[in-house]
Amino acid sequence: MEKATIKKRSEVELKNTWATEDLYVNDDAWKDDFELAKKMIEDITKFKGKLSESSDILLAYLKANDELDLKFDRIFNYAQRKFDEDTKNTIYQDLANQIMSLAVNYGSATAFETPEIIAILDETLNKFYKENEALKIYERHLNEKRRKKEHILSENEEKLLAAAEDLASAPSSIMSMFRNADLEFPDIIGEDGKPARLTAGTFISYLESKDARVRKDAFMTLYHTFEKFKNTAASSYYAQIKQLMFYANSRKYNSTLERALDNTDVPVAVYKNLIKAVHDNMHYMHKYVSLRKKLLKLDELHMYDLYTQAVQSSNDKITFEEAKLNVMEAVAPLGKEYQAILKEGFENRWIDVYENEGKRSGAYSAGAKVHPYVLLNHTENLSGEFTLAHEMGHAIHSYLSNKTQPNVYSDYKIFVAEVASTCNEALLMEYLLGKTKDKLERANLINYFLEQFRGTLFRQTMFAEFEMLTNEMAEQGKSLTADALSNLYYDLNVKYFGDDIVVDKEIAIEWARIPHFYYNFYVYQYATGYSAAMALSRKILDEGEPAVKNYLKFLSSGSSASPIDLLKIAGVDMTTPEPINAALSIFGKLIDELDSLLSE
Repeated sequence: MEKATIKKRSEVELKNTWATEDLYVNDDAWKDDFELAKKMIEDITKFKGKLSESSDILLAYLKANDELDLKFDRIFNYAQRKFDEDTKNTIYQDLANQIMSLAVNYGSATAFETPEIIAILDETLNKFYKENEALKIYERHLNEKRRKKEHILSENEEKLLAAAEDLASAPSSIMSMFRNADLEFPDIIGEDGKPARLTAGTFISYLESKDARVRKDAFMTLYHTFEKFKNTAASSYYAQIKQLMFYANSRKYNSTLERALDNTDVPVAVYKNLIKAVHDNMHYMHKYVSLRKKLLKLDELHMYDLYTQAVQSSNDKITFEEAKLNVMEAVAPLGKEYQAILKEGFENRWIDVYENEGKRSGAYSAGAKVHPYVLLNHTENLSGEFTLAHEMGHAIHSYLSNKTQPNVYSDYKIFVAEVASTCNEALLMEYLLGKTKDKLERANLINYFLEQFRGTLFRQTMFAEFEMLTNEMAEQGKSLTADALSNLYYDLNVKYFGDDIVVDKEIAIEWARIPHFYYNFYVYQYATGYSAAMALSRKILDEGEPAVKNYLKFLSSGSSASPIDLLKIAGVDMTTPEPINAALSIFGKLIDELDSLLSE
């Protein structure tokens, strides 16, 4: 292959970029609203000390905060989206820094809110509700704050914690800048013997290569580069956990895990039950690794062999237009309304499609109130197609919640965040399996489906276990050195992948490149969300309209109830191991089907 050419941002076609002009027509318009937001933050402090005086004052404050939140949503999304387009652009580095500082000011200015709301007597608040019907909209919001009463501090202490958030975000910001803007990798030699550019965005595509040498070179080059900076990475990650400990201790939680899950009203038992359920079903993972080794006909299966296709398809290239069409057809069981929203996103530039120099790596959906923004670094293969389905699932979840719920409940909790995205992926897989008549193509799709299980249910649970154990180590006073982190991470890989793979020593440093370890116990929700999505997709396909109605109600509910209760509305109970066990049972059956297909 020729050396990959990565375009400059200015060279990318407009149709393949997201429409930041829907937020602001230019930077000057953003600056005007930025100054207005500063004034609104200043004005909102006039409510300090008055929230318990009357229902009218409390309602006026909550409405003013809603207006400020909407304004902040717009200026934040513009600054962050422009920064992510090209992290090397110093203009948008500055805007992103300004917005983070403003966020700290916003938090500090409203630090009085929770202590004052908690201090309102029950009889007084009930009287407010009777006096002012409009206040009832905020009842759940107020109850959520009052639920955490024992973890809320005095006004001055809350203000101090809010002011510290700028410092608390430093480890994540530093590592993001390091990975996306500063860290560069040596070229590797491509399949044709010519230099090929290795970036965070192209790494996985090289691991998918049919050429074992290319896979190994990409793997070794990337991780040897990270190894050179292991102490920097370890210091940053340790600082991340220290700030989590600071907040957990300050708010009188027993652990960083307890605090993180309490923010989303999820019991700690759900997290630990996930890890136990996966441990109890680890034989499925080991069985899959053995099958992959067999299918690839390798004497030794290495970590860099985990992404290449074990079954080759006759049509490896999938254009972005083809991917959009397949995703549109795949979600047809969800109805015409759902498809219409998807079409709107495709046709009105919700998506920033391709990699360019300095662009943030990976993929995400940002649920801006004007409309969602989806970042891709699209590759023309099955993985790129499923990533599109995944991120548009997030986007439509945000769109429906923003459209249906009042602002105070429009943001859904992160516990349910991965359900809609993964349900889209499950529907896409069922659609693709349903339309193929070719045995090898079916085998290829099943193999991809198995990889989704490996990458989501098993890999993300391994990440969750690493995050839990490293936090526990720090809480026990143990130092998180680079060697300690790498040894732990290596041992987890051995446990999860089993005896039929060579766990290359280079994989030990992989923790340094995973941005989600800075998301405060986020990753477990990929696994729980995947399990819930498997159950919901089966209901949608098997039960039809009743299941679709419940699912769309779930997507439209934002945070109007607890995440556990919202999933129960959709038909899944995540307080039990049943959805995880059921998903892993599907995994086991698919392994057997793939083995049978290719043994015929």
